[in-house]
Amino acid sequence: MSYRPAPDQGHDIDRNALYRRITLRLIPFIFICYLFNYLDRVNVGFAKLQMLDALKFSETIYGLGAGIFFIGYVLCGLPSNLALNRFGPRRWIALMMIAWGTLSTCLLFVTTPMEFYVLRLFTGAAEAGFFPGIVLYLSRWFPAQRRGRIMALFMSAIPVSGLLGGPFSGWILNHFAAGQGGLAGWQWMFLIQGVPTVVLGCLAIVLLSDGYAKAGWLTPAQRQAVEADLNADAAAKPKTASDSLLSVLANPLIWTFGFIYFCIQSGVYAINFWLPSIIKNMGFDDALLIGWLSAIPYLLAGLFMLLVGRSADLRNERRWHLVVPMLMGAVGLLMAVNFAHSPVIAILGLSIATMGALTGLPMFWPMPTALLTAGTAVAGLAIINSVGQMAGFLSPYLVGWIKDQTGSTDVALYSLAGLIVVGSLVALRVSRSS
Repeated sequence: MSYRPAPDQGHDIDRNALYRRITLRLIPFIFICYLFNYLDRVNVGFAKLQMLDALKFSETIYGLGAGIFFIGYVLCGLPSNLALNRFGPRRWIALMMIAWGTLSTCLLFVTTPMEFYVLRLFTGAAEAGFFPGIVLYLSRWFPAQRRGRIMALFMSAIPVSGLLGGPFSGWILNHFAAGQGGLAGWQWMFLIQGVPTVVLGCLAIVLLSDGYAKAGWLTPAQRQAVEADLNADAAAKPKTASDSLLSVLANPLIWTFGFIYFCIQSGVYAINFWLPSIIKNMGFDDALLIGWLSAIPYLLAGLFMLLVGRSADLRNERRWHLVVPMLMGAVGLLMAVNFAHSPVIAILGLSIATMGALTGLPMFWPMPTALLTAGTAVAGLAIINSVGQMAGFLSPYLVGWIKDQTGSTDVALYSLAGLIVVGSLVALRVSRSS
């Protein structure tokens, strides 16, 4: 995964200034889009604090509803990414955002488990191509050497969504707890957090460029420099006999990467969907206080993510910058389980778990994007993401079912911590042999 300097094309261009310009043009808007993407996906974790009592849902119903989102996500991930490649990122990203924003907002009308399941399923299908599409999109703007930091900047939207979304969601639940305008607090939350996504989808048509070749805000020399850097990356990648869909499906490396990503996401979604409930079980009842306490792990995770991303690029090292955060995620979950009686230590454990699990996400993606050819990446990244996102179904459902059966989340969190450790060992082996 070493980076080779580009040929002479665009040699007179200041690469740092060029990629800084591209970053400032693309990343802030994509960051905001992903922030709302993640918030719309996991805000049911806060809605749960009122929604279950209001609708008489069990923990298992909630876990299934939270997780069924990812069935639609997995089923539509590959076709959505192929459609993005066919119709162009600008239009397809806009369409996806308008669709999932509308569906997420409609969760405020839910009254039965079936309505909850159906809306979550279709919201997952609408979101399916967004993340792998953005990963593919960024890989066509930035060479491999710069992707660790770029992915960390982009994916720092996850902890920021927790940092801002936790207190904001808690405030909404408290402020509208008595019901205003005929809506309960959890209904207002879906409305207030869903509508901005639709607006951002409309703005994507105007603010995004389909690629560097069509970016009128770059000079011809700058476009040539980007092309030279990406061509140098392509020349350094392993050659494959075919980039057909069948060859991609038969590629064991893709499924190995999918398993590693599944292990990372198992920890991430356990934290995202259950963090408010875990904090509540420590003895905190006020929704706003729960929101502020849940923001602590996300604040630390955001800072840690950016530091590790910078370190990975400066050292051009990927293996340990992925494996160490994954192991942190497992250790943090174990701390949270074993010291649940001590809120300070438990929140410290949750913070370590969140820092590790969330940092594993951006540290993972430079590996497959550096190793997969351009043709393989279109389908390969979607498959990897879809396999990983299956954890989004398993993790919340497993935790909810075990809690209903045992009255505790401990066994589920132990299992998920063990899975993260297995994934880190596989990642260590793959990155060593790559």
